[in-house]
Amino acid sequence: RDEIILPQLLTEAGYRTMAIVDTPFFVRNGYGYDRGFHDFRWVRGQGADRQDTNYERRYEEDYCAPMTFAAAERWLERHYKERFFLYVDTWDPHEPWDPPAHYVEQYISNWDGTLVAPCYWYWKERGLTEGELAIARACYAGEVTMVDRWTGRLLERIESLGLMDKTIIVFTADHGFYFGEHGMFGKTLMQAGRFYGAPLYEEVARVPLLIYVPGVKPRRINALVTLPDLMPTLLELAGVEIPDTVQAKSLLPLLRGEARQVHRCVVTTMPLYNPGEVTRVVDNFERRVEEFLPATITAGWWQLLYTCEGMPVELYNLRDDPQQKHNVAKKHPNVVERMHSMFVQLLEEWRTDERLLAPRRKL
Repeated sequence: RDEIILPQLLTEAGYRTMAIVDTPFFVRNGYGYDRGFHDFRWVRGQGADRQDTNYERRYEEDYCAPMTFAAAERWLERHYKERFFLYVDTWDPHEPWDPPAHYVEQYISNWDGTLVAPCYWYWKERGLTEGELAIARACYAGEVTMVDRWTGRLLERIESLGLMDKTIIVFTADHGFYFGEHGMFGKTLMQAGRFYGAPLYEEVARVPLLIYVPGVKPRRINALVTLPDLMPTLLELAGVEIPDTVQAKSLLPLLRGEARQVHRCVVTTMPLYNPGEVTRVVDNFERRVEEFLPATITAGWWQLLYTCEGMPVELYNLRDDPQQKHNVAKKHPNVVERMHSMFVQLLEEWRTDERLLAPRRKL
């Protein structure tokens, strides 16, 4: 509640701020993600509401993601003349992957409606088949395609309202998914209310980030960035002072071509916990952390997967081994030490609690 957050600052700066989401955990059990916005709309239907919503679905427009985007379009029609910050969040593509059949059939012929749920474990140990993984992947791809179509509709609405030359647009996601890669089926490893140490490989850790700024020439930027960078980036673009509490970096130097990088390394990790602690980090259900959860440290082409002192590490050269099949940690101990040192230095700069830092200070 004391954290200074993006919508709060933009509201104070005179922007009309609105969030339209269907993700079911934003306001339940005290999460408070509606804080700071002028208004907040929760499109019901995901999570515990799913069965009632599924019963009412008849057309594509009745699915949660289309309803969320449609609500965003209507809001824009009412507020397009104002300075606004609109946050749109859809839970899809999220299991159960059950988009309209015409999307799944683009990826698997003669689909009979079968749905395959992720086991959040090693799929062979759970008795799943490659055929079941293929069905799950096709349904996931179909749901991505549905969300893509409705994202395009929202962009067309922005264009039709004459906003493209004065609106900044950011598209991103929170994580990827394992569909058999590295032996896993899920975004992490968890069973029976417990979290286990799932490595964060590229399939989960690397997410899309597209930023449109009027007047900035479109291009692909080969630089390390991280999602917390969006807050200072948007504040600087909006002409709002970045508070001292912000630990991330504005990406404007990259967007303007004034710098080639803003980070020496970036870290991808679940919130730091020690075994035995309880978290609600994934949703509004409490789960016990059974093992230290790995962190992924990326610097240049090198990527280190590190858990805690005394545990095995993995090191990959993403240029030579993008699928991360060859752990070269033993061949490059100096690289491992350097990257671990950068990780510890970042944790110290972020004033990490010593209770959490101590088990991670050494290899």
